[in-house]
Amino acid sequence: MPIFKYKGKNRIGNIIEGERRARNKKEIIDLLEKEQIQVLQVDRKGSEFSIPFITGKPKAKVTLRDLTVFNRQLSVMFNAGLPITQGLGILSTQQKNKGFRDALDDIRKDVEGGSNLSNALRKFPNIFNELYTSMVQAGEASGNLDTILMRLSQYMENMARLLGKIKSAMTYPIAVLIIALVMTGVILIKVVPTFQDLFEQLGASLPAATQFVVDASEFLRGNLTLIFIASIGLFFAFKSYNRTYKGRRVIDSLKLKMPVLGELLIKSGVARVTRTLETLLNSGVEIIESMTITAKTSGNSIIEDSVLRSRASVQEGKPLGESWEEEKIFPFMVTQMVSVGEQTGALSSMLGKIADFYDEEVEQSVSALISLMEPIMIVILGGLVGGIVVAMYLPMFDIIGKV
Repeated sequence: MPIFKYKGKNRIGNIIEGERRARNKKEIIDLLEKEQIQVLQVDRKGSEFSIPFITGKPKAKVTLRDLTVFNRQLSVMFNAGLPITQGLGILSTQQKNKGFRDALDDIRKDVEGGSNLSNALRKFPNIFNELYTSMVQAGEASGNLDTILMRLSQYMENMARLLGKIKSAMTYPIAVLIIALVMTGVILIKVVPTFQDLFEQLGASLPAATQFVVDASEFLRGNLTLIFIASIGLFFAFKSYNRTYKGRRVIDSLKLKMPVLGELLIKSGVARVTRTLETLLNSGVEIIESMTITAKTSGNSIIEDSVLRSRASVQEGKPLGESWEEEKIFPFMVTQMVSVGEQTGALSSMLGKIADFYDEEVEQSVSALISLMEPIMIVILGGLVGGIVVAMYLPMFDIIGKV
């Protein structure tokens, strides 16, 4: 989604500025007016292109771990009775990440100038997402900011654990595949030509397998620069396509249809959606706004679209469980548990139970996936390297036979 820069007045008349993601200008205006911000100006932010080696050092990235530690410390300080501005000042001073430190200094100055903490945080959407700022705003409105900050810490820690499990499932096969490709490339470029010269000197006839490896080696050595440039071009083309609305949905749809991995992604998506929705509802954010925010944190555009469509159904008066059941992407058990939660008035509690269950499911799926990938990767690695070695030794048997 595009980024819009806005300028407006908050409830106490202070001028505030910031950036937010939205589908169009109308959506950003509706969101700001819902937060009682008088909109003065909204402009779409132009796309920025920068090359670090030419344009200078890029801004430091704030990781989920950085944000989790910051939020936990701010929660403890606020709960201990320290003013929010003093807490921000202390945390800014001890922050090693310069980009994060500068942002915290600006936020502290805005709060000292009379701005709400949530409005000050919204000026940095690359650090504090909509879920974070909406929960802080709900905490300010209800007077339970300390509780909300603690709940945010627990939420981020759960999300960090979940993302860590997904990364661990992906890292092993990717690492092995890269090693296999590098080893194959080195053998084709450095080793095969030596054997090729030997076979030519001895006048040995090459079997089909050996000829194939020799041809592959000649092609790789003759077009190495072209292959390197083409690989970089394909990488950036893929990233550009993934940024488009249609491209992202095609790629995300293929991910969900992949064997084993697709099931893991659906489970992790359900865990993220239910955990986020539970946290927002417990914090006092109304369900329609909660579903809008939740959709953006699902991690997959297909799941995001399902949540947004179900939000429209809920807005028309349909129960959440029934609207999720119509989407087909949510497992039957989830929709039934949500329906029971709605009927008993314990929806947020039921969402928490679902999230806990799927966290465990993801952990078990990751373990099973890694166990399955290990022999497959060994076979791939052994097949590539071993196949080349065997192919190069086949003519030797013919030579030995003639001797």
